Amino acid sequence: MRVIFLNRFYWPDEPATGQLLTDLAEGLAAAGHQITVITSRAGSTLPREMHQDVEIHRVRGTRWSRAGILTKAIDHGSYLVSALIRLGRIASRDTIIVAMTDPPLLGIGAWLVARLRHARVLHWVQDIYPEIAIAVTGHRWLAGLRPLRNLAWRRSDGCVTLGTDMASVLRAAGVDPGTLHVIPNPAPAGLSFQADPADSTLRKEWDLSGKFVVAYSGNLGRVHDVESILAVAARLHEEPRIAFLFVGDGPQRPSLEQAAMARRLENVRFFPPQPRGRLDATLGLADLHLVTLRAGCERYVYPSKFQGALAVGRPVLFLGPPACEIASLVRENGLGGAFAPDDAGTIASFILSLARDPAALATLAAAVRRHVAALPSPEARQLAWQHAMAGATP
Repeated sequence: MRVIFLNRFYWPDEPATGQLLTDLAEGLAAAGHQITVITSRAGSTLPREMHQDVEIHRVRGTRWSRAGILTKAIDHGSYLVSALIRLGRIASRDTIIVAMTDPPLLGIGAWLVARLRHARVLHWVQDIYPEIAIAVTGHRWLAGLRPLRNLAWRRSDGCVTLGTDMASVLRAAGVDPGTLHVIPNPAPAGLSFQADPADSTLRKEWDLSGKFVVAYSGNLGRVHDVESILAVAARLHEEPRIAFLFVGDGPQRPSLEQAAMARRLENVRFFPPQPRGRLDATLGLADLHLVTLRAGCERYVYPSKFQGALAVGRPVLFLGPPACEIASLVRENGLGGAFAPDDAGTIASFILSLARDPAALATLAAAVRRHVAALPSPEARQLAWQHAMAGATP
């Protein structure tokens, strides 16, 4: 099959969607498929090259998103226009176009180009917009984008999404269940179970030896309820052995750092995003990993950090709506704890109990190992993707 993927990030960029796409594209290319990726160009990267048998087209686009919402919109728009022009030039009747959701609503443009070029199109729905934007901004007028988005989903040759909560949104939008595929994101390729975090060399480097480390690793985006973590950290401020660690970047990081300083939370520390080659060590230094979701976002996003934490064998502390899919997975499989974010006292007690009871922590870690062992293998996920693409083949 000839497949063209569209996403703003790809190798060597390391945002989560870029890593996911890189792993899938290289796996499909190794299986003999003709894979092309249209992504954005940054720095010294080449405008066109082959890497691991994947043909990469890098189109011009800005990368100013750290400067604010307006510049992020310019980033998205500049890539969207350039990518769709390139797609129109290289897509043909024998092409399957796979549109991700960075930038949001990219799939609408990909669907329109596919119709013009008589190509097939699949939507790889990582995030559901405009619902996410409405939930975090309150701008109800964005709902006006739904009809066109729903039409693009319904008239396409298939949709792939990450979990049952997200799939319910697509079904409610009228997507044919026969063309809807639920393929959960895997952890980044190369992650493996890590030994006792007390033996971590990175702990020594970051002056965390002897600590019980509760870590948040990944994007500090607006869909994540990170303010509640500071409330828990404040409850445990007098417990010198417990440390809270944020590793990553995102729009909420500056305000979070300022709030931690204002509250004099010396048990909270921040580190920049770490390179993918260090991900094993970064995730492995924690005793317990934080995964959060803001109320109202749980049906529209599935945090990739959840799978990464499990892949290295660490229990998860989920803070978010108690009825959502991730909360259910954590509770039903004994993978850690799941709590409403506003229950700071109960959350703090849970963390303290694990810090004082290594046997209880080991029981959770053993449950994580059993759960991960039962997950689909990378080969099974690749076969699921080939099945989805085969359904879109003329």
